[in-house]
Amino acid sequence: MADVAERGQRIVGDFLKRQAEGTPATGPDPLHIGSAFLDMTARLMANPARLMQAQIGFWQDYLTLWQNTARRMMGEATPPVIEEPRGDKRFKDEAWRENEVFDFIRQSYLLSARYFTNVVQGAEGLDHKTAQKVDFYTRQFVDAMSPSNFLMTNPEVLRRTAETGGENLLKGLSHLLADLERGKGNLRIRMTDDSKFKVGENIAVTPGKVVFRNALMELIQYAPATAQVLKRPLLILPPWINKFYILDLRPKNSFIKWAVEQGHTVFVVSWVNPDENLAEKGFEDYMREGPYAALDAIEAATGETSVNAIGYCLGGTLLACTLAHMAAKKDTRIKSATYFVTMTDFEEAGELGVFIDEEQLLGIEEKMSKKGFLEGREMATTFNMLRANDLIWSFVVNNYLLGQEPFPFDLLYWNDDSTRMPAKMHSFYLRRMYQQNDLVKPDAIGLDGVKIDLRRIKVPSYLISTREDHIAPWKSTYRGTQIYGGPTRFVLAASGHIAGVVNPPDSGKYSHWVNTSLPPDPEDWFKGATELAGSWWPDWQRWVSAQDKALVPARQPADAGLGDAPGSYVLVMAKD
Repeated sequence: MADVAERGQRIVGDFLKRQAEGTPATGPDPLHIGSAFLDMTARLMANPARLMQAQIGFWQDYLTLWQNTARRMMGEATPPVIEEPRGDKRFKDEAWRENEVFDFIRQSYLLSARYFTNVVQGAEGLDHKTAQKVDFYTRQFVDAMSPSNFLMTNPEVLRRTAETGGENLLKGLSHLLADLERGKGNLRIRMTDDSKFKVGENIAVTPGKVVFRNALMELIQYAPATAQVLKRPLLILPPWINKFYILDLRPKNSFIKWAVEQGHTVFVVSWVNPDENLAEKGFEDYMREGPYAALDAIEAATGETSVNAIGYCLGGTLLACTLAHMAAKKDTRIKSATYFVTMTDFEEAGELGVFIDEEQLLGIEEKMSKKGFLEGREMATTFNMLRANDLIWSFVVNNYLLGQEPFPFDLLYWNDDSTRMPAKMHSFYLRRMYQQNDLVKPDAIGLDGVKIDLRRIKVPSYLISTREDHIAPWKSTYRGTQIYGGPTRFVLAASGHIAGVVNPPDSGKYSHWVNTSLPPDPEDWFKGATELAGSWWPDWQRWVSAQDKALVPARQPADAGLGDAPGSYVLVMAKD
C-alpha cells in the first residue's frame, strides 16, 4: 500500500507540473461528437411517436425480465428475454447465467444496450457521416457501461476478491499506476508481457540480410530454403502504420518464412519509424524511396527486372499508386500485384471514417505541425477503439479488476509496437484519399510530376480481403476488382484484418471463399462464391507461381555491410 501511494503521489505531481508548465489542455469536445448528437436529438424529437414506441417496447421487455427473474427465484425455469451476440466473451463466466441476480444484471444491460442502439440507428434524416459517428460513439458508450467492467457487478471479479482477500484489487491498482507511468500520465494499457519478446531473437527471426538502406526504408533479402527458386523475385511492401514483422512473427505463422519455403526470393521493405527530421517526407517520397528504390536494389542484387509484388493495407495502396505511375511512364518491372486487405476506393471506408472530418483533420494537422509527426500511440488508440471490447475493456478487467498479469502474445506485442506518421505524408493520405477519395478519380492525384489513373494498371492482380475486417471493409476492397484493367482474382478469407491474412496452412484455422466471376456488387460475388476450408496461402501460391514458372539456382543475399535481418529500422520504438 505504501508503494502504491508513493507511485500515485508521484504521478499526480508530474501531472500537476505539466499543467503548470502550460501543456495545452484538450478541448471540451476533441472528437467533435457534440454537434452530431445534438442533430440526432433534434431528429428524434421531430418524431416523438417513434421514440415513445421504442420506449414502450423497452419497458415491456424489462417487465418481462422482472417477471422471469421473480419466477426463477421461486424455482421455475424461464427462458432468457435476450442473449448476447455469439462470440461476446464478456459474459463467459457461468455465474452470469446460474446466479439469478447476475443473470438479471446481464439481461437488463443487454436490453438497455439494444434500446440505445436501436433508437440511435432509427433517427431519420441524418446525413451518412453524422449517423455513422453517432452510432459509433453510442456503441463506445454502451460497451464502456457493461456490468462486466465494474467490480460490484462482475461475479468473476467478486469471486477473485473473496478468494484473495482483495489482493487482486491491490495488484490491479499497481498495474494501473504502472500503465499511467508508461503513458506519462495518459493511460497506456499493457496488453501483453512484452518482456517475453525481442525482435530478432524470438520474433522476426527468418534469416536474411539488409541489402539496401535509405532515409525511409531498409530492404531485406531473405536466405533461400530451397535448392532452386522462382526466377522472378518477390517484393513485399508492408504498411508503414505498423512494423513489417506482422508477416514474420514466429516461424510457425510467418508468411515470409513460408514464402521462402515455396521457392521465392523474398525481399521485404522495413520502413523507418520517422521522427521530426522526416516531417516533410510526402506520399511521393514513400513511392520514390520505397518501391522504386527497392526495384533498383533488387535488380542490383539478382539481375532481374521482372518482379512479383505484394502490398499489405497502406502498402497495397502505395503499390497501386506506384503501378499507375509506372504505367504512365511505361515501366513494366512489376509483373503481378497482390493486394492484402487494400483499399483504393475510400467512398465506404468503414468505421475509420468516423475520425475523418474537417474539424478532426485540422486537429491532427495542428498536433503534427508541432512535432513534425503523429504519435504512434494516437494511431494505435484509434484502431483499438474499433474493437473496444477485445482491445480495451477485456484488458481493463484482466489487469485492473482481476489483478492478473497480461498473457505473452506475439500479435499483441506487435500491436503495441506502434509507429509514427510523417506530417506531410499523413495529411496527404487522410485528405486526398480518405476525405476526398481522389485516388479512384482518373488523373486527380499527381505523384512526382505524373498524374495517375488506377485504370491504367494492366498487370494480373490478386486481391485478398477478410470478412470481418474493421479497418479495410471487404466490400470496399472489392471495388478494386472493378478498377484495375488486367486479369483479377478476388479471394475472401474468414476472420479480420490480421488473423485472416496471417493464417498459415498448418494452423487449420479460418476458411476462404473463391469465385472467378467478378460482378459489380460484392454481395452478388459472395452469393456465387464457394467456401473452402483452411488457409488461402496455397491458392495464392498457385496463382503467383503460374505467372512465371521459370526456376534458377537459389540466390544467397550478399553482405552489404548493413547487418542481418530484421535490420535496425524495425528496432526503433515510438517511445524511444
